[in-house]
Amino acid sequence: MRTLAWVLACALPLAAADNSLLIRGATVHTVSGADIAGGSVLVVDGKIAEVGVKVAAPKGVRIVDAKGLHVYPGLIDSGTQMGLAEVGSVRETSDVSEIGDFNPQLRAIIAINPASEHIPVARANGITSVVSTPAGGVLSGQAALVHLDGWTWEEMEIRRSAAMVLHFPFIETGGGRRSSESRRNVPFPEAKRIYDKKLADLRGFFESARRYRQAKLAALAGFRTDVKFEAMIPVLEGKLPVAIVAERERTIREALQFAEKEKIRMILAEPREAGKLASEIKARNVPVILGPTLAAPLNEDDPYDAAYTLPAELDRAGVKFALGTFANAFSRNLPYNAAQAVAYGLPHEAGLKAITLNAAEIWGVGDQYGSIDKGKWADLMVTDGDPLEVRTQVKQVFIHGREIGLDNKHLRLYQQHTKRP
Repeated sequence: MRTLAWVLACALPLAAADNSLLIRGATVHTVSGADIAGGSVLVVDGKIAEVGVKVAAPKGVRIVDAKGLHVYPGLIDSGTQMGLAEVGSVRETSDVSEIGDFNPQLRAIIAINPASEHIPVARANGITSVVSTPAGGVLSGQAALVHLDGWTWEEMEIRRSAAMVLHFPFIETGGGRRSSESRRNVPFPEAKRIYDKKLADLRGFFESARRYRQAKLAALAGFRTDVKFEAMIPVLEGKLPVAIVAERERTIREALQFAEKEKIRMILAEPREAGKLASEIKARNVPVILGPTLAAPLNEDDPYDAAYTLPAELDRAGVKFALGTFANAFSRNLPYNAAQAVAYGLPHEAGLKAITLNAAEIWGVGDQYGSIDKGKWADLMVTDGDPLEVRTQVKQVFIHGREIGLDNKHLRLYQQHTKRP
């Protein structure tokens, strides 16, 4: 009798053959170098084997005729909760946070739902990978860098621990987006007291984690494992970066000082007022994950285009940055956030890098993803134009050299209602 294992074993070689192909005749946008008109990309076993004008196809390799089309690296959304939250108003579909202020041991990747309807919608617009981040408390847990394809989270995994997420404490007496105190219109003295306590608790937690590490290294008698402090060891050793969420100028400055004092590798996330500290961010060599540019001003007296021009300000200061949508339902709009920044002063090349190569380098996988170069994984998209243009259509998407179907809920609804009598 043939077992299920036998059937699967027989199917594996056939599936493996799907990740070798030659895309030819397209304009290849490598991102890391010059564009190649009439170029070809050879993919063997899921990796880019050759890029150029005259590339021969090995016998039996599938050929994709892309004459008149464009090939770009797959896009990377550096800020989402993809797979962790489905319907915002239905609590049962959200698994983004746990109770308590300090949960560094939590890993977002194990909670990701590979069947989320948000995944194929984003993928259909060329987004091949995302950073999925936990929320809640101060130390929320570990963000994951994942592909938007796979039956399980293990198959989706690129980096199961891309960064530790820290929501830096801040003083907010009204109008804040994340502060529970702000909704109660807390007087400044009370808000300051709450802030001071949270900051003291945060520093105390880092100090306790450092002492735990020292005790473990010393193999002290009676040493007992603590999962929270165990999760902090890679942070303290500089192996795992800390994505510190800090929105306003004062919070950003204090976060930078905190990272320097604690000697941790910092990634600055969602800094709405980073332009005011661009030179300091550059001096400390801190990479930045900007939130959506398609956003209203943070303050009432800000210029209307404050969010639009922020990427250009950081680019002029020499700060390395990437873009994140920080909204599952609008992850598909990632290229248009880059386009908005380009329309307001950011060079086109920098806008494209912010959603490809820069993102890959910031998350520590620049040697594997983010550009079309020999030896990198073949995360690619074939389009009929510039992906930063709204009218551009994504024709094909490849993840690790395998073509991924573009069917999604939005497309099905469109087709359904266009046929309505």
